[in-house]
Amino acid sequence: MKRLLASAMLSIFAAASQAADLPTQPVAPVHVVIDHYGGTTVADPYRWMETEPKPQFRAYLHAQDDHARALLLRIPGRSALLRDIGAASGLSARAYDATLVGNRYFYLKRPAGAELARLYVREAASGQERLLVDPGTLGTAASHAAIDQYAASPDGTLVAYGVSQGGSEQSVLHVIETATGHALSDSIDRAQFAAVSWAGDSKSFFYSRTAKLPASAPASEAYSHIRVLHHQLGQDPQADHVVLDVDHLPFGFTAPQVFPSLQLTPGSDYALAMISDGVSPEVAIYAAPVDSLDSSNPAWRSVAAQRDGVTGVTLRGAAISLLSHDGAPRFKIMREDLAHPGYASATTAVAQGGGVITGMAAAADGLYYAQREGSMFTLHRLANDTPASVPIALPFAGTIEPPLEDTGGLVADPRESGVLLSLTSWLHPEVWLRYAPGRALGTGSLADTGIAPGFPRDLSGYEAIETVAPARDGTPIPISILKKKAVLLDGRRPTLVDGYGSYGISLDSDFATDVLAWLDRGGVFVETHVRGGGEGGLEWHLAGKIETKEHTISDFIDCANWLIAHRYTDHAHIAGEGTSAGGILIGGAITQDPSLFRAALIRVGSSNASRAEFTENGPSNIPEFGTVTNPEQLPWLLAMDAYQHVKDGTNYPAVLLTGGADDPRVSVWEPAKMAARLQVASSGGRPVLLRIEFDAGHGLGSTRTQRDAETADEYAFLLWQFGVAGFQPTR
Repeated sequence: MKRLLASAMLSIFAAASQAADLPTQPVAPVHVVIDHYGGTTVADPYRWMETEPKPQFRAYLHAQDDHARALLLRIPGRSALLRDIGAASGLSARAYDATLVGNRYFYLKRPAGAELARLYVREAASGQERLLVDPGTLGTAASHAAIDQYAASPDGTLVAYGVSQGGSEQSVLHVIETATGHALSDSIDRAQFAAVSWAGDSKSFFYSRTAKLPASAPASEAYSHIRVLHHQLGQDPQADHVVLDVDHLPFGFTAPQVFPSLQLTPGSDYALAMISDGVSPEVAIYAAPVDSLDSSNPAWRSVAAQRDGVTGVTLRGAAISLLSHDGAPRFKIMREDLAHPGYASATTAVAQGGGVITGMAAAADGLYYAQREGSMFTLHRLANDTPASVPIALPFAGTIEPPLEDTGGLVADPRESGVLLSLTSWLHPEVWLRYAPGRALGTGSLADTGIAPGFPRDLSGYEAIETVAPARDGTPIPISILKKKAVLLDGRRPTLVDGYGSYGISLDSDFATDVLAWLDRGGVFVETHVRGGGEGGLEWHLAGKIETKEHTISDFIDCANWLIAHRYTDHAHIAGEGTSAGGILIGGAITQDPSLFRAALIRVGSSNASRAEFTENGPSNIPEFGTVTNPEQLPWLLAMDAYQHVKDGTNYPAVLLTGGADDPRVSVWEPAKMAARLQVASSGGRPVLLRIEFDAGHGLGSTRTQRDAETADEYAFLLWQFGVAGFQPTR
């Protein structure tokens, strides 16, 4: 069926001349649409991709993908790359999103050789591990399934978990018994942002649910009208009690879209309502007694407004701790008593220091928090009823890695002492550690939980270098450089430079097996910590947001030029890469300085920023990037729109763009439009390929095989373009 659709489309789309045995790359028809934003006129030649009926557009995507994959398969060294990438990923077992419930660990883990992460429970005392849910049994012949969320009940006897098909993130909630593996009858759809929080009796839970919209509703309405509901086990979800409705909130909150969730904490009589705009790290928080939630008018009281800069919260009993950048760009920890809430009366528990506080967790014995000190992390404990925290020594320098649905990096049960954390670095596989406090202050022990089994390969031949590159305005930009120790810098090393720079998200050191195949071929991998991320705290984020977004792009360009100047590589052997919001970074780099990179990877990238707010995920991104409806923000938004800056007759780098057909975060037409524009505009004859995953979305929930094949295609593409021997197609 796929081939028939593609063939049908080729009778509609004019084709570029290709070898007879290579699937033809279609040339997208041009139907210019003119937008008028006040006195600004914007032309869009491929607007039809946003509205074209799905079967026709999918056929066009199939034709582009067929051409791209056939061409990539002709690269001689690709098969060996795929073998090595697959061998490394097959050896690696990745565990993440662990939680601590009493004396049990719950976590997601992709065992060595497995395609997808499975849900496990482990008894902390005995170390015995049991499989609870294997998503491999939940998919269909046409589409795989993935677990994208879970929440264990306070007594650990039940787990609610969400499953989505084909990387769509369209989660459906289910419930399973921990002891027996028996699945309950409960099934709740439209649960992408469920954020399940169980009631104290473990017989019901609270969750967020998107609205059921008519087919005619625009994509930008997808996340409107979210509600928080209370579900009794065994009850029809249609009868669930509404606790919060964004259309009728009992408190004020203004944003293009509103995302509410409810947080209940074992041992506390209070529930917290967390109100977010979807992308900003800052949230508004309200508290109410748990026993008032099912009433028609819960007794909500303000804990913190969004303007108070709170990005994290922990609760133990009536004591709430708030991670805030209010007057503290590197963050501080504030405390309130929920019997008398109010941010104005909060006291400082941990003042701002030299590092950036990244997260915290409340345990029975006190508060634990992580702090970024340069490129590495430190762990601290503030014991109950003590004025000062003490550091906890870690077994190696690395990153206290955040759980999947959290930015804290630390996990605790307020009824138990100690903390659970994941520690990793560029060249050290993750290890899940449990800290148990000692009897005396400042004493205690860290023990490996066995959740992550390690990586059975010698990594001593590789090195990670932490340094800085000066931006054009003099700001030092941290960069992390990975390479084999034996690789000499001859000014011609194949070099892949990555960057992101949005939402205040930091690209901290993290062990990834896929980069080893690149390093093994003499390559250099570079992570740039450009402005717009969170590496330097609040000020670093604000320095690459809306009106300052140009810093994100120029920092990336300046880092690449620094690498060339310091003889890591040259213009013929350097490539840039950006994923998701990183599409703004790499798209801006190749349109502003087309001669800098020999090749570029735009991975599920935001390439058409001025149109993104009209997508499914678009309105929630307005606080981060701006809106075309604001005359002041419009010039900045257009400046970060790479698609609008592609110029005909320009010798652009070779570009490989990827997209997910079911992507709810960056609509697949964004990379499709950018590819079409580059294919027509580029004058140098270098390839511009569009590679699409049709059983995937934004990459969340993709299988190991999908990820390995995509990485092999990307590396092979770059080595081909760099002219590396063994990667040059014969025809």
